[in-house]
Amino acid sequence: MDVMREVINILDEVLSLAGRSAGFTRDTLLLGAVPELDSMAVATLITTLEERFGFMIDDDFDGSTFATVGSLADFVSERLAP
Repeated sequence: MDVMREVINILDEVLSLAGRSAGFTRDTLLLGAVPELDSMAVATLITTLEERFGFMIDDDFDGSTFATVGSLADFVSERLAP
């Protein structure tokens, strides 16, 4: 599974970016740079990640998790690792 691609797809879906995420890379800034990513969107994003990837996210994250596409994908990958 390409975690990076799936995270980008989820961002596009949850934030209603209508394909704007197509140009996202690991270094694309999220929190503070994508206006659609507000506190309510973060909550929806967390729920969607849990459902899509089949894991639970405790309160073991902070703003740096959502700093870039890469930091978010790394966060997901760490939870998928056996």
